[in-house]
Amino acid sequence: MKRALTQGVSLLAVGLLALGGVQSAVASHGGHKHEHEHSHGHDHDEDTYAGYFEDSQVEDRSLSDWEGDWQSVFPYLEDGTLDEVFAHKAEQNGGKTAEAYKAYYATGYQTDVDRIVIEGDTVTFYEEGNEGRSGEYAYDGYEILTYEAGNRGVRYVFELAEEANGLPQFIQFSDHAISPTDADHFHLYWGDDREVLLEEVTNWPTYYPSALDGHDIAHEMMAH
Repeated sequence: MKRALTQGVSLLAVGLLALGGVQSAVASHGGHKHEHEHSHGHDHDEDTYAGYFEDSQVEDRSLSDWEGDWQSVFPYLEDGTLDEVFAHKAEQNGGKTAEAYKAYYATGYQTDVDRIVIEGDTVTFYEEGNEGRSGEYAYDGYEILTYEAGNRGVRYVFELAEEANGLPQFIQFSDHAISPTDADHFHLYWGDDREVLLEEVTNWPTYYPSALDGHDIAHEMMAH
């Protein structure tokens, strides 16, 4: 089962099954478990990327921060290209095998939306075998999620400006940044209920620039 474009909050039960008894964090907005494995350390702001920041540091962002042509990483998980990433995580972090990491990320990355193009206020979703569906989205603020482990994350929310067939009412970006900056990748959540969508912490389709190949993406992941 993959997350389709018209699907709202999905895969929660599947995600919990995949996680099993693994120690997890809990989002304050929902209480659903989410193992916050994908922190990204950057020399200029390691604490922020790891999810440690003050509310006063969070700033509004525009859709231009995510402008570009983006591809899902899920196909690279399915074809084995990302296996080296999971082996690296098992070696560096311990606690779980490479196979366990792969199962966790398989749930996280699942989606039918292989490509997303963002230009101006327009977001175009491309599902497997289908033509793109486009709509204009307007900024609708941000939400700060707090996890049981003490780290936090920010969801930047955009709402569909005019109803369009087959498009989600809301999209929510998470890219480990809390102020205006050009994203190098992002996790995207979508659905028709803004509040319920904030509870989705199990399935987080992830996108990298379409210009990168699978090995480039794997090396980017391991560098963080």
